[in-house]
Amino acid sequence: MDKSIGYGVFLPNKSLCDYVESFWFLHNQSDQEKETVGLPDGRIDLIFSKSPENPFQIILLGLGTQHKPATIPARIKMFVVSFKLLAVDYILKQPISDLVDSGKVLPSDFWDFSEDDLQDFNCFMNKATLTMESLIPHQIDKRKQHLFDLIYASKGSVSVKELAEKVIWSSRQINRYFNQQFGLSLKAYCNVLRFRASLDHVAQGKLFPEENFFDQTHFIKDIKKFSGVVPKELLKNKNDRFILLSSLNSE
Repeated sequence: MDKSIGYGVFLPNKSLCDYVESFWFLHNQSDQEKETVGLPDGRIDLIFSKSPENPFQIILLGLGTQHKPATIPARIKMFVVSFKLLAVDYILKQPISDLVDSGKVLPSDFWDFSEDDLQDFNCFMNKATLTMESLIPHQIDKRKQHLFDLIYASKGSVSVKELAEKVIWSSRQINRYFNQQFGLSLKAYCNVLRFRASLDHVAQGKLFPEENFFDQTHFIKDIKKFSGVVPKELLKNKNDRFILLSSLNSE
């Protein structure tokens, strides 16, 4: 990754592992903005940020389904909580179906956070962890928990029919739940997860299918659909424009 970009990622406590994929920070330490391309990754991001041009902001990003250009402003600092889908029900407690490929600005005092909380990332993680732990109810729907365990374990390479049979929940009901809560079908979400998993292989220079793609042609087609380029071009990652792929190489 560009040396002017500070980046770090940390896993959550065990108490949050069903709801949070990771905590991460990004700091553009240069006086120049950076052009990049956002890629779908199957996560919901809660972003706390500040920059010289913009005041303290809290933004909730919904699920992404397509690649799109983005700009990292000069001198911006971002502390981020990346959620798994179960967090929508039990931490955010609001549907995000209207936020597919978009986001919204939250109140500046959301979760009682302020600009002062962007001084130290460890303190930020501790405060966010305590806040989220206080929001999770004592009892959750075990069927939903099982469903998401299976989805994430398979990295999206599982059929809706197979999931429905294992969690004893009809395909129709699962898709209704997904569309109402997240704004896309289960199959569409699994396709995003499968693409995300394939990025790990591309980052290692493996330009062939490993995540249950039918063949090389299908693999290339899906990579191009979600990233806008073929695997070979994605691997080149000229000027670190695919920031998600760069982050995989830095981990």
